[in-house]
Amino acid sequence: MTGPDREASARELKAAVTADDVERLARRVLPCAVRDFVAGGSGTETTLAANRRALDRVHLVPRVLRDVSRASTAASLLGSDALLPAAVAPVAYQRLLHPEGELALARAAAAHGVPFTVSTLSSRPVEEIAATGAMTWFQLYWLRDPGERRALVRRAEDAGCAAVLLTVDVPWMARRPRDVRNGFALPPDVTAAHLAPRGPSRAHDASRGGSAVAAHTAQAFAPAVTWRDVAELRSLTRLPLVLKGVLAAEDAARAADLGVDGLVVSNHGGRQLDGAVPAVDALADVVAAAAGRCAVLMDSGVRSGTDVLRALALGADGVLLGRPLLWGLAAGGEAGARHVLGLLARELRDALGLAGCADIAAARRLETVRAP
Repeated sequence: MTGPDREASARELKAAVTADDVERLARRVLPCAVRDFVAGGSGTETTLAANRRALDRVHLVPRVLRDVSRASTAASLLGSDALLPAAVAPVAYQRLLHPEGELALARAAAAHGVPFTVSTLSSRPVEEIAATGAMTWFQLYWLRDPGERRALVRRAEDAGCAAVLLTVDVPWMARRPRDVRNGFALPPDVTAAHLAPRGPSRAHDASRGGSAVAAHTAQAFAPAVTWRDVAELRSLTRLPLVLKGVLAAEDAARAADLGVDGLVVSNHGGRQLDGAVPAVDALADVVAAAAGRCAVLMDSGVRSGTDVLRALALGADGVLLGRPLLWGLAAGGEAGARHVLGLLARELRDALGLAGCADIAAARRLETVRAP
């Protein structure tokens, strides 16, 4: 069975005034194994918890006596206009959360004027997602088969995607104890729409003491991806190229030297190297190393409009949103995802005005103080 046992009612969604409220609705309706697949992290989940603590330590220094009567959340992301400095993060297998999966979340993104990032492991094909009218980016895992990865890039271009994001922090999927305990596997009707074969794969082979999804990615992903491969990908497409999963300033500088168009400062939401630095703690150093040569986005732990403002004040051009939108999708399909995006938009507009910022450019000039 895919999707939640039942959706939250319109009344319940309306009563949810924060992303955390929506998460509680989603947890109530999702099967335990799917809930753990979304919420869980790797190892002892040290980095998963640290992401949140690190964001809460960032305090903003608001400015006063400024005209914020028309505070605007509009932004430019990778050369495209957006109504928020945010995009939907690439997330695999969204039909686990709702029968419409990626289509519902993409329509919600289109309604709020933010890009939707299609995952290599999407459970709906990129062509169907692009047909929703959403601005689409395509996330690429470096597959073992060179022909297959080249075909995916061409497919993304033909579908009208506006950027390619290469995930660089997953040579293989980290051990995620919640999935191991659950013997997590995909139901038969949820597949990776972009990968052959179309039918059941190792991702569907449930077993005790292991994650079938991890086994499938180990089979499909190339663990030897290097800077040479980044250069190859750069030569394959004229679309803006973004590296997702950069935390070290040295890596950021080298990526900028290679001519990438963007970086996503990310620890994969605490789902890869456990003990990795919180993304927000690495952000300022990456921004300095990029030195304006490419855009810098951030994900991992963003839950509110205030979090978005924190990232902007530390130099980010925008953020990627993951789990909060998945909880919205699970709780109420497209309506649930729209509700979460609406909450974040209102929170960001409120935070901008209260911080004395009339626009995103002003937000990026705010000072911050780190609590001990």
